[in-house]
Amino acid sequence: MRASETIDRAALAHELTATVREAGALALKSFKNPIKSWMKDGNSPVSEADLAVDALLRERLQTTGIADGWLSEETEDDPARLAADRVWIVDPIDGTRAFLAHRDDWCVSVALAEKGRPILGAIYAPASDDLFLASAGGGATHNGRRITATGGSALEQARVAGPDRRLARLAPFGIVAQPKVHALALRVTRVAQGRFDIALAGPNSSDWDLAAADLLVHEAGGALTTLAGETLVYNRPKPKHSALFAAGRERHQALSGLIRDGRVAFP
Repeated sequence: MRASETIDRAALAHELTATVREAGALALKSFKNPIKSWMKDGNSPVSEADLAVDALLRERLQTTGIADGWLSEETEDDPARLAADRVWIVDPIDGTRAFLAHRDDWCVSVALAEKGRPILGAIYAPASDDLFLASAGGGATHNGRRITATGGSALEQARVAGPDRRLARLAPFGIVAQPKVHALALRVTRVAQGRFDIALAGPNSSDWDLAAADLLVHEAGGALTTLAGETLVYNRPKPKHSALFAAGRERHQALSGLIRDGRVAFP
């Protein structure tokens, strides 16, 4: 389907909601039960549940006919996606380490991207039954209720989540470090939800970690960018990103200024 062809956003959002819930239910069948897992390239774990959820999502989403492209952490990359007007960007289980450790902070993440930016996104955390949904220009919701990133620009008492080494660089500003959220998509989404004021991410995150969460933060009145303030572009030949941070727009601007002035330098 060409980008010029219109989408019934409401109908597609309804279908996407049902799909990620079905995918989450499938993952829950294996959660806290013995399951085969192994390490793949990059010392990253993968399990039978990841592959099963990936297959389900691909079957459900590709039958919508909305997008010709597919990019998933658990599917061999097909360069044909680069020529597609629209592409599904999927992480069947973001936070596989948490999943295998019987922690609750993992999720299913799905975004529909058009011309390099997400236009529809859903993140579902099955263990806590948290469903986040966003559409470009349509706002962001959590379990059907509108969500908004926190306002203000102060770093003092700001709730910040991210890698410990990066949190240490903000400690002198009086932040309140939050427990680690293993699923990056969920960590960033907590900013959209207003539970975190800032979320940090190291380099080498992938499109599938970020696309849905990026849209959620944006539609909740926040921003997710590189440390240089650059907006993320998706569905490039190498779907990797540099270090990032997300926050409500005022606080994002304030931290951007500190980074730009050299007062904060992340390792």
